[in-house]
Amino acid sequence: MKTINVSAAVIIRKNPLTQKSEVLATQRGYGDYKDWWEFPGGKIESLESPEDCIVREIREELAYDIKPEKTIDVIDYDYPEFHLTMHCILCSILSGDLELREHENSLWLTKETLRSVKWLPADCLVLNKIEKLL
Repeated sequence: MKTINVSAAVIIRKNPLTQKSEVLATQRGYGDYKDWWEFPGGKIESLESPEDCIVREIREELAYDIKPEKTIDVIDYDYPEFHLTMHCILCSILSGDLELREHENSLWLTKETLRSVKWLPADCLVLNKIEKLL
């Protein structure tokens, strides 16, 4: 089975109005899992670290400059077509205004709303850890 290595950004911010912590979720706009929700990111290129990958991918997909803080989990999941290894990296926003270049939609989710969207199966496996960060 083919293995795909990716990095996923767990971008957490404090909402300036409510002072609640929120995590960014993005909705896929293409492919077999169109309309499902995920943590944004992408494939790790040859000779690229997971941290370098996530900085590049988030700049390309969302127009944010981010700072990778720490890896919170590495998820291994078997989809029917491939095996996924996903490096889930806690990140903070340094600069930029959100611009959806590849996704249909985005939401900032709180601890209370985290499970209100249809997450991709692999992304579901990190939700418990993210709840503890919110």
